[in-house]
Amino acid sequence: MRGMVKSKNNTDVSAGSGNVFADLGLANADERQTKVRLASALNQIIQQGHLSQAAAAKAFNVNRQKISALTNYRLEGFSVERLMQFLRLTQ
Repeated sequence: MRGMVKSKNNTDVSAGSGNVFADLGLANADERQTKVRLASALNQIIQQGHLSQAAAAKAFNVNRQKISALTNYRLEGFSVERLMQFLRLTQ
């Protein structure tokens, strides 16, 4: 972590590294951050396109439960490659 500073209420505050998963000491921090960034981009596409979960599932050739997991950032069942494949399908 970066340098410590004191906040107004005299509490120690540390600047983050830019990867919250690494800051929390979680395994596979870079992969987790990449998945969240990809999921965020996909969710933005789904929202901007006003796609229902059923329509998004059809577009990505997955079931609606997978889209529900994606939109709720439950990303354990997705690889980085699979999320990137979904992005390619939107182009």
